[in-house]
Amino acid sequence: MPPFEAVLLSTSRLTVRPLTIADAPSLFAIFSHPEVMRYWSSAPYTGLAQARTMVLNVQEGYRTGEFLQLGIERRSDAALLGTCTLFSFSASNRRAEIGYAQGRPYWGAGYMHEALTALLDYAFGALDLHRLEADIDPRNRASAHTLERLGFRNEGLARERWIVNGEISDTAWYGLLSREWRGIVE
Repeated sequence: MPPFEAVLLSTSRLTVRPLTIADAPSLFAIFSHPEVMRYWSSAPYTGLAQARTMVLNVQEGYRTGEFLQLGIERRSDAALLGTCTLFSFSASNRRAEIGYAQGRPYWGAGYMHEALTALLDYAFGALDLHRLEADIDPRNRASAHTLERLGFRNEGLARERWIVNGEISDTAWYGLLSREWRGIVE
């Protein structure tokens, strides 16, 4: 992918925007929470330096076009609620993976659905992607529900794909095609 220019997406309650180093404390709060990280592919953060490094890596991803991780900011108070990401781009196949994380205090308010709707519009519109994929822990029913509400289909199971902190877990694969997304939003 070419470098990502300043991507800014807006919804009625949210601004989905590039991350800055000023976001590191909020990112640490999100990515250090054990419930948020329960089904993640890495252990919870243990120090603020990890969040700063994350932001630097994300900013490098903007420059290289390798991945696009955006912050989800609530308009009413500028609180950083979480992140949503496009990564593992395959330009020749017009395909990418999607990932997301949301701070524990913000669960259940529909923010992630709203942010991902904007990100999917961007992915299938401006980026002209044909397919998006998601890899989730099948025990994470809330994440599965989020994907299914957006039109993703469960396409299979990869057994014992991850080992995080000594715990072995499976992967449930989800996919969404551009034409399916257009059928949902039109």
